[in-house]
Amino acid sequence: MHSLSPSITSITTLNLKSIYNNNRNLLNSPFSSIHHRLKPISAVLNSSSNRKQQQPTDPQKQLYQPFRPPPTPLPSKFENLDIPARIDILANRLGVWHEYAPLITSLIREGFSSPSIEETTGISGVEQNRIIVATQVRDTLVQANTDEETLSFFDNGGAEVLYEIRLLSTSQRAAAAKFLVENRCDGKGAQDLARAIKDFPSRRGEKNWESFDYTLPGDCLSYMYYRQSKEHKNPSDQRDAALQLALSVAESEKAEKIVFEELNGKTEGDEEEVEAAVLKVPVPVVRLQIGEVAEATSVVVLPVVKAEEGVKVIFEAPSEVKNEGEFGIVVSEKGWEKWVVLPGWEPVVNVGKGGVVVSFLDARVLPWKANRWYKEEPILVVADRNKRVVKNDDGFYLVVDEGNEVGLKVQRGLVLKESGVSECLGNVVLVVRPPSENTDDQLGEEDWD
Repeated sequence: MHSLSPSITSITTLNLKSIYNNNRNLLNSPFSSIHHRLKPISAVLNSSSNRKQQQPTDPQKQLYQPFRPPPTPLPSKFENLDIPARIDILANRLGVWHEYAPLITSLIREGFSSPSIEETTGISGVEQNRIIVATQVRDTLVQANTDEETLSFFDNGGAEVLYEIRLLSTSQRAAAAKFLVENRCDGKGAQDLARAIKDFPSRRGEKNWESFDYTLPGDCLSYMYYRQSKEHKNPSDQRDAALQLALSVAESEKAEKIVFEELNGKTEGDEEEVEAAVLKVPVPVVRLQIGEVAEATSVVVLPVVKAEEGVKVIFEAPSEVKNEGEFGIVVSEKGWEKWVVLPGWEPVVNVGKGGVVVSFLDARVLPWKANRWYKEEPILVVADRNKRVVKNDDGFYLVVDEGNEVGLKVQRGLVLKESGVSECLGNVVLVVRPPSENTDDQLGEEDWD
């Protein structure tokens, strides 16, 4: 009696026919009545005795252990199927994609590789990955008690859509899924929505940012289109088209009002009111997302100094970093040990030659209110060394802290003026928090002293 070995060895279609005919009883399955011609299988039929001979006598000498993915629960109707039956289901797409997706991982555990599965089923490696990841995303939606109507929307061709929201948190996925269903979005629409949600926190402090609700997927996407409208001349068809898109997807009344006023023009009083609201934001505080630098369309390279290294090092750091040549090679005016690459956020881009990043081990150097759990996490403070005069009461500035062994801290402009301090080490333009899986802990105005 022969059995199907997981050994991955390429064979021809002619050889497969011969093996299939000689082992007809082996390949019988519940699906044998379906007259479909099997595609070439990258596997070898070996006798059990030969297989035993190939096993190493000493387990310690078996240096290579093939990858086995973690167990994935199979739907009950697939549990008792043998390998040929599983291949037949995948080759003929017998069922809904998220139902037969676990069959792919089950074949991999049996020793098949992604190329061999592609050869036997016609499902490309890219598609295999997409439906497996999309199935995992769908499972989180089920766990989040997403309604059946929303889930059923993704049964036909929904793998591409769900795959695009894989980097969002569970709560964000649930809200995004409902938005995608309501707006009948395709894969490209899902990709734009996911990017808008991930990018939104990093835009804190930009004009009218506070008028859009981060908890609403439509507002995040609307703000992305709203920002894109700023890249075009006023008036222009491109600008109006971007604003129309922003208005069509906005969910909150406040966001709709801002976009509508921008599309139809504001009065002078309205503009002053908006500017006053922007000034209430003390300093942009963003949490760097995992993989955000890699996905950014533009980046900024800045020198880094440790706060404990003292004041002198801040002014010794290079002040000019530029790109040269067709490859955009980064060139500094002098050698430096520590650098950081940040996405091309507006505050960072505008800092110019005076930009320097100060690394603090403890975020309590910031004037945040007490009893906040995130006060003990490391942070990066981006400061402009060219702006050393304390002007704005609501602004934040890098100053010397003689009463602390760190030696540096960040202080509000009003407090410095009341203390008679008129000059600082640099105007703080941005505070960067480290990546975290929790993206729902953004700072609000009420969190500052």
